[in-house]
Amino acid sequence: MNKLKIGICGWGNVATGLFKTLQTNAAEIKKSSNLEIEIIAIGARRDNPKCDPGNVIIERDIFKIIDHDIDVIVELIGGVDVARELILKALNAKKHVVTANKAVIFNHGDELFSVANKNGVKLLYESSVCAGTPIIKLLNQELAASKISKISGMLNGTSNFILSNMEEGMEFEPTLKLAQEKGYAEPDPSFDIEGTDAAHKIGILSSLAFGSSLPPKDFYIEGINGIYKDDFKYAYEMGYTIKHLAIAKSTNNTIDLRAHPSLVKLDSYLANLKGVRNGIEVETDLLGTLHIAGSGAGQEATASGVISDLIYLSDSKIREVNNINESSELIDFFDLDFQYYFYIEASDVSGVMASISSIFANKDISIESISQKENLNDDLVPIIIITDPFKEKDYQELVDNLLALDSVNKIRSIRIEPQ
Repeated sequence: MNKLKIGICGWGNVATGLFKTLQTNAAEIKKSSNLEIEIIAIGARRDNPKCDPGNVIIERDIFKIIDHDIDVIVELIGGVDVARELILKALNAKKHVVTANKAVIFNHGDELFSVANKNGVKLLYESSVCAGTPIIKLLNQELAASKISKISGMLNGTSNFILSNMEEGMEFEPTLKLAQEKGYAEPDPSFDIEGTDAAHKIGILSSLAFGSSLPPKDFYIEGINGIYKDDFKYAYEMGYTIKHLAIAKSTNNTIDLRAHPSLVKLDSYLANLKGVRNGIEVETDLLGTLHIAGSGAGQEATASGVISDLIYLSDSKIREVNNINESSELIDFFDLDFQYYFYIEASDVSGVMASISSIFANKDISIESISQKENLNDDLVPIIIITDPFKEKDYQELVDNLLALDSVNKIRSIRIEPQ
């Protein structure tokens, strides 16, 4: 039987979840992998009343965990700067590291992988993207013979939960409050609803699949707080729903990398994943399009990903090191073409649709469909437009010209992701 001695740094929800899982599932782990995982020490700045560590050594200075006779440091403290310092010290001490920390991988991945390679140890991070859903190892190992052309999906469970409830008729703010009450969203939810969490995850996946750097150059990130429940109603009438998508696509040796709300066809795979579930599509040359879904957060899901990495380490030769891809250039977001959904709130006066249509025509932007909906209060009417694809660089001037019309009161827009 193999044996792996580990030190856990951090003692929050994820760390205590891992501790409990290693205790309760120890027999199953031994049976399935012939591995015994022994927790030698825990780095905990303070006690956690939700979990008793028993007789395991507790270090209040998390950096002292590195000094123990252990094979692997499990970094679960979160954040960036201290986590980076801890991981670097562990790697330089020639100890493997397993982390669930997407932010530190996104911001310092290239540096950390280089140090791991130099010291002949591994830095594994399956739980950093979609918790226990095995996307990292899928890209690294199972799809090694395939050429990947695109990765897209919902990578943030909080955003998917909110949008799923809005699709059923709720407004944004009550849905966000519900997500917080259920523990799906933090008291400060900005990291999730502004798209940062999903952006970190797609940046990591892009590095694996296409060789973009970590951190990548700046790319387009937009959250979900500009979406209204009426947008779902109008999208549905045209055969769409709304999801927050994170996308990495390889095009002519460059990378299209972005994270933003998108209209997707109602009959698509991603459209039908509801609630806090993460869903990913991976387009390959040999296997076609793969669909992956699973829990993207929570103690159990994250613990599963961490244990998966530990089992992998026990079966891997030390001389095998992390691969670092050559960096590829990101496409300028403003050079991309998108179809758009427009919600235009305008005065209910004669000629208003003709005036709006002329603005699009003057910009050489064709309209696929245009319809006027039932009147709102104050003699305002919603006009819904689906455009043909046009350059993103022309978008802001188009909106400015529309808003310059006396008859136009308000504009919302969402890009449409092609299937």
